Amino acid sequence: MNRLELTGLTTRPAQVWGGVRLVPLVREQPVEGLRLHEELYLDAVPGVVDLGPREHYVSVIPHGFVADWSGEGEQSAAYGTQLGAPAGSPAGDRPPRTARLQRHRHHRMAKRQPGDRLRFLPLHLALEGYLALHFGGPSTAWEEWSRQALRDGLSPRAEDAYLGWTVQGLDDALRAFEIHPGQCGVMVYAADVLAAAFVVPHPDDYRLLHPSLLQDLYGELIHQYAMYGGPVAEFAARISDGARLRTLAELRSAARRQELEWERAHDTLFARELLDSSYSFDQVYRMGSFTLWRFLPPFRPGGEGQHIGETITDHKGRVSYLKTFRLSEAQIRRGHLLHRLADADWRLAGAAAALNTTEAEVRRRIRAAGFESLLKVRP
Repeated sequence: MNRLELTGLTTRPAQVWGGVRLVPLVREQPVEGLRLHEELYLDAVPGVVDLGPREHYVSVIPHGFVADWSGEGEQSAAYGTQLGAPAGSPAGDRPPRTARLQRHRHHRMAKRQPGDRLRFLPLHLALEGYLALHFGGPSTAWEEWSRQALRDGLSPRAEDAYLGWTVQGLDDALRAFEIHPGQCGVMVYAADVLAAAFVVPHPDDYRLLHPSLLQDLYGELIHQYAMYGGPVAEFAARISDGARLRTLAELRSAARRQELEWERAHDTLFARELLDSSYSFDQVYRMGSFTLWRFLPPFRPGGEGQHIGETITDHKGRVSYLKTFRLSEAQIRRGHLLHRLADADWRLAGAAAALNTTEAEVRRRIRAAGFESLLKVRP
C-alpha cells in the first residue's frame, strides 16, 4: 500500500466562495461497519500528549474523533461531546490565531475506549509523525555534531499552523453551501491550491463533522493564499442547443456528461498532487477489518505540493476516513534534508555526495532549516 485509493467516492461540481473552492465527495453507499463521532475540547489551551519516555507533543487540540466499529451505529454515539469549560466562559473563548506544534500529557494520540471504539486526535496524529521524522538525530558521534544533538536529537522540534477559522472565506463557504445527499467528504482549495482533503464513512457523520473543518490546522501558505489570492472561477456547465436536446431525458444526459467532464478534470488536474503521489504508511491501530494509518510523502523539493495525513482503510485498502495537511516548500525541504542525512548515517560528506553539493552547503542548509543546534560550534 503506497497510494490513496478513493474508490467509491464521486466528485461533484465545485462550490466557490471568493478564493475558497469546496469540491464535495459523495458515496453511493456508506461504508458498512464504521462510524465517526467527535469530542470537543473547549479549554483552548495547549494540550500535551504523552508519546513515550521523555517524548511529548504540545499543541492546541480543539477536538478529537472517535472511530466506532461496534456496529451499533448512531445509538452508541455521543455526538458533540464537550470536554472543558462551557461556551461563553473565559476559558471557552476563541482559540489563538496560530497553534505552535512542538514535540515536547493530558491526551494520547490514539486511545482505545470501552467497546469497539478508538479515540484519536485528527491531524495531530499526522503532524506528530512529521515532527518525529528522524527525531533521534545522529546515531554515531561524528565530529560535526554537538553534544546536544547526540543527547537530545531534534528535541524540541516545532512547526506553525493556522486554525481553520482564520483562513479567510472558509467559514462563509462552509456555511453558505448545502451539503449534497450522500456527501461523505470534501476537498478544500484556497486560490485553487489544495489545502486539505476530508473523508468520513457515512453521510450522517459528515453532516455533524462538516463544521469541524474550522477547528482543523492549515499551513501558512494556505492562510496567505486565502487572504491575498483573488476570487477563483466558478464551475459553469454550458450545454449547447441542438437536435439531440428535445426531451428532458436528453437534457439530463447532457448535464451528466458535463458533470463527468468536471470529475475527470478535477481528479487529473486539481487533485493530482494528492492522488498520484506515493506515500510511506505507518500503521497506528488495527480496528477489526479497518486499519488506522498515518502517512508521509516522498519529500521531493521543487515539485508539486505534498501532503501528510491519516486515513482509515478497509481490508481492501479503500479509504473510509481521510484527513490531510499540505506542507509548505520549507517543510518539504526539511523532510528531504533529514532523509538524506539519515540515509548517509549522518555523515556530512555522505549527505553532500547524495545531494550533489559540498559539506559547507549542507551545513548552510542545516542552519537554514532551523537545525543549527545539531552542529558543533566551530572556533
